[in-house]
Amino acid sequence: MNSLIITCPSCGTKNRIPTSKQHLSPKCGKCGKQIPVSPQAIPVELGDADFQTFIAKSSLPVMVDFYSPTCGPCKAIAPLITKLSKDYLGKVIIAKIDTSSNPGTAMHYKIRGVPSLLFFKNGRMVDQIVGAPPEAQLRQKLNAMG
Repeated sequence: MNSLIITCPSCGTKNRIPTSKQHLSPKCGKCGKQIPVSPQAIPVELGDADFQTFIAKSSLPVMVDFYSPTCGPCKAIAPLITKLSKDYLGKVIIAKIDTSSNPGTAMHYKIRGVPSLLFFKNGRMVDQIVGAPPEAQLRQKLNAMG
């Protein structure tokens, strides 16, 4: 899982912030004051262990790309997913989960084909696209959510 190292402006302590928790207003481990974090314009990599908590606690809508590293269409849309995470920064959180190493979440959401894109708002799944959709269709969904 990717992490950010952020220095607390109050006490100077370095804090490791997982990218999957950067939107949760992290606090310094030493002084307890809130650490200002600029969200990163990269898709958040999720796993079985943190998926449900991440979705439930997200203050923004979330689009999750269920993918497999060996899937051709998944590789084809990966640059688009990264581009969308930059374009929708602060409006919609773009996340990814590798179904081959996180089968529990994939089974929970009955993912039978990849790529599958699931859309969550207020902790609940509101839409799903199976396959690699065109950019315009994804933007339309994201604009409707954010």
